[in-house]
Amino acid sequence: MASALLLTVLAVLTACAPGTPGIVGPPPGEPSEGTIALLLPDAKTARYETSDRTAFFGVVERRCPTCRVYYANADQDAARQQEQAEAMFARGADVLVLDAVDTVAAAAIVREARRHDVSVIAYDRFIADADIDHYVSFDSELIGYLQGTALVAAVRERGPRPDGRPPGVLLVHGSPTDPNAAQLAAGVHRALEGEDIEVLAEYDTPDWSPDRATDWVEGQLTQFGDRVDGVHAANDGIAGGAIAAMKAAGLDPVPPVTGQDGELAAVQRIVSGDQYMTVHKATTEQARTAAELAVRLLRGESPRTTAVIEGVPSLLLAPRAVAVDDVRRVMVDGGVHSVEAICTSPYEAACARAGLLEESP
Repeated sequence: MASALLLTVLAVLTACAPGTPGIVGPPPGEPSEGTIALLLPDAKTARYETSDRTAFFGVVERRCPTCRVYYANADQDAARQQEQAEAMFARGADVLVLDAVDTVAAAAIVREARRHDVSVIAYDRFIADADIDHYVSFDSELIGYLQGTALVAAVRERGPRPDGRPPGVLLVHGSPTDPNAAQLAAGVHRALEGEDIEVLAEYDTPDWSPDRATDWVEGQLTQFGDRVDGVHAANDGIAGGAIAAMKAAGLDPVPPVTGQDGELAAVQRIVSGDQYMTVHKATTEQARTAAELAVRLLRGESPRTTAVIEGVPSLLLAPRAVAVDDVRRVMVDGGVHSVEAICTSPYEAACARAGLLEESP
């Protein structure tokens, strides 16, 4: 019976964890200071596999070499994430770091964690009406406000419309199941308040899907045509989808598009002029913060926090807006992306114009 349970748990972890194996630290059966479980929501958003996971592992391995870490990625499936959490509890997790696919559904995971006496850190997305111990994230409304103010500035730079109408923008929000998306939208609306800019249409993008964003923007371009003077895209994946739709429709140049996450592809689009800006969240630092917090909770410590959100001790990190003139200072000098990674062959000329490379004589 125990062997069957072990095989089932390992099957859940292995099948649902893109990238490297889902277990680090001492193997089962060997002495361990304790077990930390990390559940991330999807693999479509590049940062989770390339930044968050590896940074989290690195801190735990350094701070607690005898700690065991189990990891799984739900690939945007809330039911799968529930199964993964149950597998973690069955393996004896002491602390759960949870970036929820669906924050409403995740309340059931938190209740189950409490039944197993597992501490819960809500990571990146707040889980309302649930007995979580800590929250680690960024100020999402501030991020939306940074995006909105950048969009306003970019639309103004384009000058008055020849038809005399106010500029028109599309707002492509994030997933309706992610509370961060609602806060981002609130920040964008606050930035647009009082501006002579018309919101042509808004869309909540299921699962933060770039493909769904592409389809929706294509439909809006059919309806509004050249009335679209700018696009608020809630993250870089959605930005890529919106830009693909506008390029396919023949818009040249592409109207200004916002984003967030500082993904490499987005930085390349910013350098080449296809994307107006992104918001850099130090996701590596966020993951390190969550890992440090998890180790401290495992050891029974009471970590200091920077804020209290709905009664939950929270650690909120500061985001930074990044346009083309900020790429070197924030992304390159900050160690996020190297010049070599950004300035591959298709982007060499654009990088030279942006001051990242010397122009050819």
